[in-house]
Amino acid sequence: MAIDAELLLDRRSLRRKLSFWRVLGIGALIVAAGALGWRAAGGGRFVAVTPQIARISIDGFISGSEKTRDLMKRVGESRAVSGVIVSINSPGGTTTGSEELFRNLRALAEKKPVVAFVDGTAASGAYITALAADHIVARETALVGSIGVLFQYPDLSGLLDKVGVRVEEVKSSPLKAEPSGFHPTSPEARAALQAIVGDTFSWFKTLVAERRRMTPEQLGAVADGRVFSGRQSVALKLVDETGGERQAVAWLEREKNVAKDLPVRDWKPRNEGRFDLFSAAALLGFGDASLRVASEEAAALARGGLLALWRPGTASPR
Repeated sequence: MAIDAELLLDRRSLRRKLSFWRVLGIGALIVAAGALGWRAAGGGRFVAVTPQIARISIDGFISGSEKTRDLMKRVGESRAVSGVIVSINSPGGTTTGSEELFRNLRALAEKKPVVAFVDGTAASGAYITALAADHIVARETALVGSIGVLFQYPDLSGLLDKVGVRVEEVKSSPLKAEPSGFHPTSPEARAALQAIVGDTFSWFKTLVAERRRMTPEQLGAVADGRVFSGRQSVALKLVDETGGERQAVAWLEREKNVAKDLPVRDWKPRNEGRFDLFSAAALLGFGDASLRVASEEAAALARGGLLALWRPGTASPR
């Protein structure tokens, strides 16, 4: 009987321990789930209590975003952010999206010192982004430039002829809904499109000349659609110096009186952790980042947007 009593007491003690750890585990799960939900809802601002340099990453296809505008506003309003590094690795995107990003960064630069760091590629619209900074640092082997504008659309008329399909249309004037993929582009429509591209290209070049303080001769040497290495870009005045993020931080400390040895912390748009089909495909090895760029580019073309985009696979630079 004594043995049975001892066994009973041991079992009760074990049950109490198990109950304790179960409650503790469930509590930890609840806290973790709450923290994740709070962060997904944009509550990650607690980091702002620590003096810091904010890092804003611009990568992939640029198309404009309400979340990015909100991010710039939050960074600008944070009393703990002493300076901003805009880390860029992008082939560009739509001209309107790039313009929006440029203007948002200029608004941020009125509140905080901003330096751009080209950590890979800053071409076309991404170079417009870099122009918003007060100083540009690029890796020696980075790709910079591709100053130009592109408008692309498919001509499916030959294919439609082969399959015996004709698309009829009634429109108010010859240039309405041009260009169309259902028939070859008329000289008048091509001239109208060229005027739009030329006007946007002129805006791009003016932006470069003003922000980089270039003479017409200096601008002419870089505004032919080519990309340049980071090393070439210094002599061409496209960037200010070569180096890594450390050099970008050093400039903030040296020129903008940012305190030394501040931590550099990532600031991201709210709900950025959303997972989609293209992210899943890339993660599983069924595709890569070009899938996302292609899909976003197709969406931009469907909306009739101009592109400031560098595409490495094409026969001629953009």
